[in-house]
Order: sequence, then C-alpha cells, then structure tokens
Amino acid sequence: MEMLMMGVCLSVFGLAVACLAFGAATREPEATAAAPAVQKEAVKAAVRSTRFFADPPPLPLPMAAYSQVPIEALLLQIENHVRLEHAAAECFVASPNASLLHSRTISPLVN
Repeated sequence: MEMLMMGVCLSVFGLAVACLAFGAATREPEATAAAPAVQKEAVKAAVRSTRFFADPPPLPLPMAAYSQVPIEALLLQIENHVRLEHAAAECFVASPNASLLHSRTISPLVN
C-alpha cells in the first residue's frame, strides 16, 4: 500500500512539474506584450520576407521558350505510361512470379 501511495504521489508531482513547464513555455513574455505595434509590424515583415528556398534563377529568354511543353504532349506521355503499366499488371496477374513483380516496365516514366 505504501508503494502504491508513493507511486501516486510521484505521478502527481510529475504532472504538476509538466503543467508548470508547459505553462511557462506557452506564456507570452511581458516585454513583447508591451512592445509598440510598429515594432510588431517590422518583425512580421522581416519574418514574411525570409524563405527557406531561394527563388529559382530566371531562365534566359530563348531557353524559357524551349522549356515549355504543350499539355497535349504531356497527356500523351501519361496515357502511354498508364497503358504500359496496365499491361504489366495484367501480365503479372496472368502468371505471377517474383521476377515480373520486381522488373521494370518499358515506360520511359519512372514510377
């Protein structure tokens, strides 16, 4: 019984410490609460301007014209890929074995 009471007391003490730590971590400091609105706007603008990834470098004008592919060509490639994957799945269902399961299809797109 004494061991059970000791466990309960330690659990309650641990819960109290966790609640105090959580409260201290989530509370706003008084210094930032009393700061003027101008300073808060400057901080928001600085945070908004920082980014993890940099903007991609702009392509030269002749290169940008060649990098755009018509949507019809992309749709044809996707339809061809789906057709080849479907044929590979039908072949595996017809005669399942490990070599067919782990082999690559002849599709140029990598799945």
